[in-house]
Amino acid sequence: MTRRTTPTEQSPPSSGRRLDSFDRAILRIVQQDARTPQRRIAEAVNLSAAAVQRRIAAMEAAGVIVRNVALVDPEALGQGITSIVQVNLRDERAPTVDAAKALFRARPEVQQCYYVTGGVSFVLVIVTSDMRAYEALTRELFAENDCIASYGSLIALDRVKVDTGIVIPPPG
Repeated sequence: MTRRTTPTEQSPPSSGRRLDSFDRAILRIVQQDARTPQRRIAEAVNLSAAAVQRRIAAMEAAGVIVRNVALVDPEALGQGITSIVQVNLRDERAPTVDAAKALFRARPEVQQCYYVTGGVSFVLVIVTSDMRAYEALTRELFAENDCIASYGSLIALDRVKVDTGIVIPPPG
């Protein structure tokens, strides 16, 4: 005897399949709190807990869910300086760009790093304990780095909004 799946318990998405409305509803919930119990997610999206578990596992395997992390308040740990830094490379050749990416990726103070267009090579978000630590980091990463032509810093006065969630559009 073969078990038939109901519309509410369809197979989870694979890397080649588009996310359906159930997957998107699950993503909306886990983006807000990844520790939400699967039974609560199941109730909210009208699926069984087992179906939710399969869908989450499939989205993790497909790279839709990249990782589950805790968001930490930097000031609670004495990391009170957040800066946004625009970096211009001396040239945009692949070895120069790759070296900069590796350098920025390796530094824990670099919270976010984007390789961008529009007259700037990179935009970074950096978190440090104080201005002295920030100055030491900028010397090491930028001022004493032959690959860097220039850089400019914007120091955040207030963390008005910090969020990692993305808007999950309906399927379409």
